Amino acid sequence: MCGIFGIVFKDFREDLGKILLQAGRKLTYRGYDSVGMAAFSQNSIELKKDVGDIEKVNNKYNFKKLHGYKGIVQLRWATFGPPSKQNSQPHFDCTKNLAGAHNGNIINTKELIRHYEKKGHAFRGENDGEVVVHAVEEGYKQKKNMNASIQEADTILKGDYAYVIAQNKSNKMYCVKKYSSLFLGIGSDFICCSSDLPSIIQFTDSIVPIYDGEYIEYTWNHYRIRKLSSGEEVDRKPYRCSLDIEEAQKGKFPHFMLKEIHEQPDRAQALINFLKEPGKMDEFCRELKNESRIYLIGSGSSYNACVLGAYYLNKISGIEAVPVVAGEFKEFLGHGDFSQGTYILVSQSGETKDVVSVLNYLEEKKAKKIFALVNVLGSSLQLRVKNYLPLLSNIEISVPATKTFTNQVIIFLYLALRLEEIKGKKNADLKEEFEKLPSLIEKTISLASEKCQQVARFLAKKEYLYYLGFGISIGACLEGALKMKEITYIPCEGMYSSEFKHGPLAIIKKNDWVLFLSTLEDVHMTLSHINEVSCRLGKICTIAPPDDSLSLNSDELISLPSKNYFVVPLLGVIVSQLLSYYVSQEKGINPDQPRNISKTLTVD
Repeated sequence: MCGIFGIVFKDFREDLGKILLQAGRKLTYRGYDSVGMAAFSQNSIELKKDVGDIEKVNNKYNFKKLHGYKGIVQLRWATFGPPSKQNSQPHFDCTKNLAGAHNGNIINTKELIRHYEKKGHAFRGENDGEVVVHAVEEGYKQKKNMNASIQEADTILKGDYAYVIAQNKSNKMYCVKKYSSLFLGIGSDFICCSSDLPSIIQFTDSIVPIYDGEYIEYTWNHYRIRKLSSGEEVDRKPYRCSLDIEEAQKGKFPHFMLKEIHEQPDRAQALINFLKEPGKMDEFCRELKNESRIYLIGSGSSYNACVLGAYYLNKISGIEAVPVVAGEFKEFLGHGDFSQGTYILVSQSGETKDVVSVLNYLEEKKAKKIFALVNVLGSSLQLRVKNYLPLLSNIEISVPATKTFTNQVIIFLYLALRLEEIKGKKNADLKEEFEKLPSLIEKTISLASEKCQQVARFLAKKEYLYYLGFGISIGACLEGALKMKEITYIPCEGMYSSEFKHGPLAIIKKNDWVLFLSTLEDVHMTLSHINEVSCRLGKICTIAPPDDSLSLNSDELISLPSKNYFVVPLLGVIVSQLLSYYVSQEKGINPDQPRNISKTLTVD
């Protein structure tokens, strides 16, 4: 959520606005409702901002005409204060000597606005980003030093955030990381910071990771990393980022979501190749082989991957695995003996606030075994855990997770297989099917696309939908329902199919559609639950391997190219991705940027 980018050039740039616009466009996938820029010339700061799409705001204010030697662009996703021009970022301080923007959440915003107003500060809006600028301004009044002011502000601002700020008539810029994503990029005639790598790697592949609790003072050719708590300098060199900027282009596809669905076979193959190499997976297995219980913790799609992963670990390797929603971890399990537990934190971005909060709590409770599955290397989660496995999904631009979810599930399946092998058991059939996963995903996309387009025409007209599955299929149903909700805006509930008769069945009326996902092993139970719906004149769409009974009892059957019990749910999710995508197109919705939600959620 939100995105910030700040850059300092060696020389005055007539094209500063164009560069900031280029950077801002690469941040749009995070989700936003307003956009703004601040351009620093020799003696003034020009600030333009408003609510709306980046292209519309650009057309209104002509961002491309902005010039200067340093600048800030910010895309805001509303938390404190509704979307408005006043609450859009960047923000000035009282005298327009400072301009800054933030990403994250300052939880004591209202208290600080009241506090600073009593000291004579004038606020133009009610946004927490403006509070950040005033906090630094107040420190500067007292200390006349930006480094000391930033450190002082750190003692006042409560929450998880990152921000970038700069003074007028100065060649410096400052950025701060406090449990929210932030990276530094080093170019030949500039240095920049950003919430996310895609906005940087179009300009440079030389990246400096920034750790939580650090801030950076930088000019066009020099940077200093310091600890917020003490001001102590930290020496850290750049590394060469291998992310491919071409991954951030739509190419022949109309939307990033469809492109990323089609990238899944390739990304799955890259991950499988990596997992089979000696190295990180061996370390994972050594740490986990003697565990009797593992907690799998995630939010959104990552939690749904944890549900499916828990079935894999339980059924294949015989390890008790417990999936937990990150946001309720402390409330649900907050009184356990954390020194003995094993915890795998799962996050696409590595910055998901709910997941990072669990990490903070586990560290506070002296948990010894904390692991992670993460896609963004250099993220908070990856830098802080004992051991991690990369998803190798490359950049995922569309807000709905597709290839990152698939690769999370693939890791859990392979982990379960390896732990089973360590215990002296063989599962040759599953291992052989696992090796075929990239081609099976490709076949699923090829075989199901046309059918999904046809079914989408029916589903798009419905006011609500259900995804039902028995046993191992439930995690896939949760993910299918989430996809349908977030990019079609149709209320859709994923449920354990045997629970449907305990209340929700009352909703079903003639011509309502219910989607079922079934393995062949669960056909008996699936048929029973299908007929609970069909006898009430509901319509059935079943996603399953070819089966005469399922076909006979369903209005539509979308066939999967594998009969393997453990592989069917994953392939079923590929179908649900396609279904959701085509329903969104029937409804005229852009699936890449669904309303009200963000790619990287850095607030509670």
